[in-house]
Amino acid sequence: MSGDQDDIGSSGKSVALEARNTGEDGRRYSPSVARNVGAIGDVLAAHMPVDGQILEIASGTGEHGARFVERFPELDWTYSDLDEISMTSQAAWVGHAKAGHRLSGPVRIDASEEHWGEAERPESFDGIFCANMVHIAPFEAAEGLVKGAGRLLKSGGKLMLYGPFAQDGEIAPSNAAFSEDLKRRDQSWGVRDLVQEVLPLAVRAGLTLETIVDMPANNLSVIFRKE
Repeated sequence: MSGDQDDIGSSGKSVALEARNTGEDGRRYSPSVARNVGAIGDVLAAHMPVDGQILEIASGTGEHGARFVERFPELDWTYSDLDEISMTSQAAWVGHAKAGHRLSGPVRIDASEEHWGEAERPESFDGIFCANMVHIAPFEAAEGLVKGAGRLLKSGGKLMLYGPFAQDGEIAPSNAAFSEDLKRRDQSWGVRDLVQEVLPLAVRAGLTLETIVDMPANNLSVIFRKE
């Protein structure tokens, strides 16, 4: 198993946020996923349609989908990404999981685009999941993500965002420092304000805020419901 430092935001830029390992079969492993996948899975169990079809945006290593289809036997999960290294890892996880149709992809999606390629099937998904993307991408990616959820979710479907957020101007000191570090890498990146920036996008897309769950390390899980 080899080690590497590259993480890729949806803009396609390399972001060295943590060391990652790659197995001989191409599967990548993220230390942060290992720490948080259980807690995130608990939120899915409580608030997301784990017996339905979920599209993941910016799937990264692919560990979330593989772990969740193992935990939830009626869940169908589809990977998506822009980064070739990440997509290779996701394909390797599909092969390793042997979950049949329940784990599929990756589909190439640029969240900032108006059309999501193979996934552009209006009102066909029960859920859309996105972890740790909106702060390491231009704001256009967040805009496109929420707008896409409005198009692709069924009535009553859920969008779940996971990651660090400010809330109406208030931000944890660790998240403020993280945001400044991101902006030094790219001025278009940074921790977003849930109330001032993200909620207006949801309103325009026909999504209603359902719940906010506090997570470890000053992260949040944010659940929206399509009307």
